[in-house]
Amino acid sequence: MVIPINGSWLVLSIALMLSSHGMIITAQHQEVNYDTNDPHRTAYHFQPPQNWMNDPNGPLVYKGIYHLFYQYNPNGAFWQPDIVWAHSTSTDLINWTPQPIALTPSEPYDINGCWSGSTTILPGDIPAILYTGFSNQKYEVQNLALPKNLSDPYLKEWTKVPLNPLMVVTPNNNHSFNASSIRDPTTAWRLADGKWRLIIGTHQGKRGIAVLYTSKDFATWNYVERFFHSAEDNGMWECPDFFPVYVGKSLGADISVIGKDVKHVFKVSLFDTQYEYYTIGTYDINKDIYVPNEGSIESDLGLRYDYGKFYASKSFFDSMTDRRIVFGWVNESLTQTEFMIKGWFGIQAIPRTIVLDQSGKQLVQWPVKEVETLREKNHVEWLSQVIKGGSLIEISGITSSQADVEISFKVPDLTYVEELDQTWTNPQILCSLKGTSIEGGLGPFGLLTLASTGLEEYTAIFFRIFKGPNKYVVLMCSDPSRSTLNPTTDKLSFGTFVDVDPEDLSLRTLIDHSIVESFGANGKSCITTRVYPTLAINDKTKLYAFNYGTVNVNITKLNAWSMKKAQINLSKNMEYHNEEHKDEL
Repeated sequence: MVIPINGSWLVLSIALMLSSHGMIITAQHQEVNYDTNDPHRTAYHFQPPQNWMNDPNGPLVYKGIYHLFYQYNPNGAFWQPDIVWAHSTSTDLINWTPQPIALTPSEPYDINGCWSGSTTILPGDIPAILYTGFSNQKYEVQNLALPKNLSDPYLKEWTKVPLNPLMVVTPNNNHSFNASSIRDPTTAWRLADGKWRLIIGTHQGKRGIAVLYTSKDFATWNYVERFFHSAEDNGMWECPDFFPVYVGKSLGADISVIGKDVKHVFKVSLFDTQYEYYTIGTYDINKDIYVPNEGSIESDLGLRYDYGKFYASKSFFDSMTDRRIVFGWVNESLTQTEFMIKGWFGIQAIPRTIVLDQSGKQLVQWPVKEVETLREKNHVEWLSQVIKGGSLIEISGITSSQADVEISFKVPDLTYVEELDQTWTNPQILCSLKGTSIEGGLGPFGLLTLASTGLEEYTAIFFRIFKGPNKYVVLMCSDPSRSTLNPTTDKLSFGTFVDVDPEDLSLRTLIDHSIVESFGANGKSCITTRVYPTLAINDKTKLYAFNYGTVNVNITKLNAWSMKKAQINLSKNMEYHNEEHKDEL
C-alpha cells in the first residue's frame, strides 16, 4: 500500500506483509464461563470476562466505530511479559463487543511482549498502531502495525510492517538510555514542515525523560538529541500523553492543532509511585520542546487526572463529537492470590472528556454523556434537605450497588471552620489523619457508598473545609478504611485540595459494585477507589448522605439513579451489533 503524506510517500508493501510468516494476527478471545454471581464484578465498567488487563492502548474512532485496545494476558489473572493487545469496539463508549486480539508476540522484535502504545490517524483516514515490543535481546523497541483491511470498520486484523523495529536504542548507539527502559510511544502529530513527531518515555537514573523522534514518511524515524521534556526525581516515565487544549472553549482539539488559543498538556505515569501527573504549558515548535507553566510540576504537589487508583491513561480526539476523551486503567486492592482465585484482574474507568478549566490552570474531567443512557427512568430527587451535624440520611429507592449520584451542598455558615495546620501540605496524608470518623466543624460531609445495614462497611467520599492564612481550603477525600471486613484488602485513603468556592460544593459519584468514581466541583478533582465489601453487596447495599461535622449543611439538590447493566465483551453482542448498524456501514 502506498500512502501519500504531504508530498512524500510512505511505501508499505501490504503484499509483502501478507506473505510474511506470522504477521497476520487472528487469535480470538477465549469463550469462558465466569462466575456471574461474583459481587465484585462491575456492571457498566469495561473489563474482559476473565484474566489480567492493564493499560488502555490506542483508543480511536474509525468509520463511526470506537476502538479500545488494552494490555491483556490470555493465560491468567496475572501480569506476564509476553502480553498481547486485546481489542473491543463500541458505538457508544459504554457497550463493547470483543474483537480478535490485535497484536501478539510473534517476531524477534516483540517476541517477549507487545507492550503499550498509541494509534495515529494517517492521511486518507488510515489508522496506524505504534507500540513497544520487548525483543529477543530484552530491548524495548518501537514498532508499527497497520490494518489488513481498511474497509473493515471493526479493524479485526492487523499486520506488522517488515521495516520493524522502527526505533531502537541499544548500548552501542550512544543514547545513554537503558535499552530496557524506553517505551510507550504517543500518538504522532505533524506540523507545517510536514514532519511527524512523537515522544517516548524513559529515564536517566532518577530523571524522568520524554525523548522526541521525527519522521518525514512515518517509516524512518530520527532521534532528536534535545529532550522534549524532563524532570528530576521522577524515575522512569511511562505512558506519556501529549495533546493540545483550547483556551476558553469546551471542545477537544485534534493532536496537531497549534494556535494562540491553544495550550498543551503533558501527562506522564511514574513507574516508581504508580501515580500519574500532568502539567499545562507551551509547546515551542521552533525548538521542539515542551515548557510547563511556572509552578506546574510532576510531583506530589502537582496536578493529577485522578487522585486515586487511575494509571497508564491514554487520550484520543473523537472527531465525530469534537471531544478529547481519556481512558484509564484502574488497579485492584486485593492480593494477587485472591485474584488468581477470582480469575480476573483490572478494569477501565468510565471514559472521560477533558477540557481546560476557565482559569487555564487545570483540566476538568467528566464522564462521557453516553453513560447517562444507563440511568433508569425512575430516580430519586431531593430539591432541599438539611443534614444536621452528626447525622446521616438514607438515599433509598435505587440500586445502591449500581448507581449514579449527583449531589450539591450549600454551607450556610463558615464561622466554625477548622484552622489549617501549615504542616498539612499533603492532602492524601491529611485525609488519613482527618478520616470519616474524625469530627470537624465543617465536615466531613458527603456520601457513604457501598454501606452495609449496620454500617460495619462503607466507603466514604466527603469534603472538609479549613481556614488557611489567606483563604478557605476545601479538602476532598475518599476513605475506604471501613470498606470491607476483609483484612488483606488495601484500604489506603486518597485525597486532594479542590480549587472551588467552599460555600457551594458539588459531587458526582459512579458506584459499580467494587469501584467508586467521584468527581468533585464539576470535575475539577477526581478520585477513584477500588473496594470489595463482604456485607454490602448487591441488594444488601445502602447509600447515605452524611454530615459528621458539628455545623449543619444544606443539600440544595440531589439526583440518584439506578444504573442498567452495560453489554461488555459478550460474544453474543457481535451479531446484534452488526445487524443493528449494518445500514450505517
